[in-house]
Amino acid sequence: MKNWYLVYTKPQGEELAKVNLERQGFETYLPLVGIRRRRLGRGRISIEPLFPRYLFIHLNTETDNWLPIRSTIGVTKLIRFGMTPAIVPDLLIGALREREDAQGVQDVKIGDYKQGEKVRVLEGPMMGFEGIFLAKTSRDRVIVLLDIVGKSTRVKLDIGKLESTA
Repeated sequence: MKNWYLVYTKPQGEELAKVNLERQGFETYLPLVGIRRRRLGRGRISIEPLFPRYLFIHLNTETDNWLPIRSTIGVTKLIRFGMTPAIVPDLLIGALREREDAQGVQDVKIGDYKQGEKVRVLEGPMMGFEGIFLAKTSRDRVIVLLDIVGKSTRVKLDIGKLESTA
């Protein structure tokens, strides 16, 4: 049975890890985002990973050889909870792919939330979760503190998928 797992890469090594894993025959997914930047007075769109230092890999738990993953150039480790690799829900991968344009890039829009403001996730696999807005990141995404399975977890989300509950 195939599942999606999360790979942690070297700094700015997402594309290098993706290429090297695919050369070994692994199926990978690296969600990209178009970020508006101003440089020298001009606006331009920079294409960057949606989740810096992370990419997804599709593996069969019974037939795939997982040993080469850790030693692949660009890869730091496979994300685990204890001794078990963390399974990423197919719904999350599907939701990410649905938001892509024809070139496979997602467009992120920034709203105006204040630190500590209560917010609710409107779309995607975390729809309905309520959390606390923590910060806008340097990559024009936001960090929200969500209560997931009884544990407070920091999550980076598209600002367009949030609404204020205040």
